[in-house]
Amino acid sequence: MAARPPLLQLNDISLTFGGDPVFADLSLVVQPGDRVALVGRNGSGKSTLLKVMAGLVEADSGARTVAPAASVGYMEQEPDMAGFATLGDFAGSALDPSEMYRVEMAGEGLKFDPARPVETASGGERRRAALAKLMAEAPELMLLDEPTNHLDIEAIAWLEQTLKDTRTAYVLISHDRAFLRELTRATLWIDRGMVRRQEKGFAHFEEWRDKVWEDEDQSRHKLNRKIKSEARWAVEGISARRKRNQGRVRALQDLRAERAGQIKRQGTAAMALDSGPKSGKKVIEADGISKAYGDKIILRDFSIKIQRGDRVALVGPNGVGKTTLLNMLMGLEPPDSGTVSLGTNLLPAIFDQARAQLDPDMSLWDSLTGDPDMRVSGKADQILVRGSPRHVVGYLKEFLFDEAQARAPVRSLSGGEKARLLLAKLMARESNLLVLDEPTNDLDIETLDLLQELLDDYDGTIILVSHDRDFLDRVAATTIAMEGDGRATAYAGGWSDYRAQRQQVPDYASGPAKSAASPKDSAAPKKAKTDALSFTEKHRLSELPDVMSRLEAEIAKLEILMSDPELFTREPVKFRKATEALTQRQSALAEAEEEWLALAEKAE
Repeated sequence: MAARPPLLQLNDISLTFGGDPVFADLSLVVQPGDRVALVGRNGSGKSTLLKVMAGLVEADSGARTVAPAASVGYMEQEPDMAGFATLGDFAGSALDPSEMYRVEMAGEGLKFDPARPVETASGGERRRAALAKLMAEAPELMLLDEPTNHLDIEAIAWLEQTLKDTRTAYVLISHDRAFLRELTRATLWIDRGMVRRQEKGFAHFEEWRDKVWEDEDQSRHKLNRKIKSEARWAVEGISARRKRNQGRVRALQDLRAERAGQIKRQGTAAMALDSGPKSGKKVIEADGISKAYGDKIILRDFSIKIQRGDRVALVGPNGVGKTTLLNMLMGLEPPDSGTVSLGTNLLPAIFDQARAQLDPDMSLWDSLTGDPDMRVSGKADQILVRGSPRHVVGYLKEFLFDEAQARAPVRSLSGGEKARLLLAKLMARESNLLVLDEPTNDLDIETLDLLQELLDDYDGTIILVSHDRDFLDRVAATTIAMEGDGRATAYAGGWSDYRAQRQQVPDYASGPAKSAASPKDSAAPKKAKTDALSFTEKHRLSELPDVMSRLEAEIAKLEILMSDPELFTREPVKFRKATEALTQRQSALAEAEEEWLALAEKAE
């Protein structure tokens, strides 16, 4: 069988914005079935590269080639929904009416309502509709730019499982380490205009990056030593042998030009946290608090004691009431019943998910100097940073902004740059209580690493709301899980610890919650027979027999292959891969059979 052609190929792509080259002589190939992580620092050009791949941005030179009859789909960050009445109309605009069930399935998994009018939809709902549109259209190549933003953990798990099951190729930008580790098998790394590729998933990226940088530092060190040696010779020996050694002088000039032409790596933001004076030992104590809005119960009889130095995370689906609980704990919203008491000497600093503390029409300069807590009397170009006066531009440079950006409006910043500006405002003041609402959105991996290190060393108390499972595991020591109907339970540890303790974790890919016991076990709890199957469950129940048949056929082929007694000694690598594949498919078959039994029982 002839090899399939690449789905997408870029050859010698060059692109310049505003006089600065973004890419030069860039070439890459995406093959059928590729699962690629696209990584790089904020501002390195990741989103721009996706748009070039999608054909939405035209390069200055080079060629973009798409395989005949292949379709490429791009998830729009800010979709244009003009002319569409509802989110469902937009999401299904490229589909035949008979295929609209795909939009309904995606809507159920991603938690957006296709009937929601476009004019009343939030930015997050619009993004989810754009993602549902792409998933429903199922192109041969999907280009996904931060698809987990505005998704809760349940929807992220659904998307993760859907992308695991698909045969479609995709290139994926995300800040969510757990998501990238689980899904990718190759990595594209944008670094100073160069795109490198490694045929390993994101789990191996940081080791690879550090090795590349180590080799680069060694080469630069050798070059510097050679320049120093040649420069010494030029001073001490050139006068006696001027004519004979002009070539060596020119070689020294070439070495210096080579060093000057090297692009310096972007450093990490010089972020720092000062926990300030200690708070009292008791920070927050909630006793039997409850909250409801009309018929919707947010919280019922919840108690917790947060002490100095605690790291507490709030998790749960979107709309379950995490922000309401956070506001009650901070004394910003009263409970319907129960009491909340705050400790003494608290200096809170709040990171707002909605970036409401940033005026889009203000410049970065005015955002800092206009803050009453940062203003220095009589000094228009200085701000107070943890009690000491600092020049505005100098402080902005510590957060990787250049001087030209200081007078630019906030609206011109990328999502990651807005997050860094908000962190700059937050970290300029002393605090002993950090309240972080989705702080990881849009931050690159290096800045996330630094933020996590700062939080580890922070002497104060942290209350965190996040859907980033890896970040929760790294930071949280207590996890409050809000599960709906007013239920909120505190668990020791981060996200993984919560899952292990809970003993009944929802399988969001297949719909109903699974018990730790098998549905075949008569002691396992069973759903009432009157429960109706959801649309997704019905579709899943109808497709599971085909899934099981396919797995059984693959298992039979692998068993025939491994029945060869000479395979292990003749081709050990093939034997190992076949063994791994057999184990994986046997496990998948057992899960599919269990899932089919559970759904069939529920449907009876």
